[in-house]
Amino acid sequence: MEILAASLTVFVLAIFVGFEVITKVPPTLHTPLMSGSNAISGITIIGAILSVGAQHTTLSAVLGAIALVFATINVVGGFLVTHRMLQMFKPSRRESLPSQVK
Repeated sequence: MEILAASLTVFVLAIFVGFEVITKVPPTLHTPLMSGSNAISGITIIGAILSVGAQHTTLSAVLGAIALVFATINVVGGFLVTHRMLQMFKPSRRESLPSQVK
């Protein structure tokens, strides 16, 4: 019971600190922050695969599978958003075509 209370305390503090840090990030730093988030989610995917594969208990396998699904959604969504943001900086087709002489 003592371990559960300590783990729950760390979890709640991590949520609070994470919320405070994310809300203080200026908009210009959101893309690098998303890259870091994708890297952390990649580590979460590896941990979830190990948890599901080890199958110490049914609960750990189920929680690992749920973590795997959510982390995969986060990574794919992060890459899609990053790709869309990078497309905004490419010149449009009209601008890249040479102008016709009349």
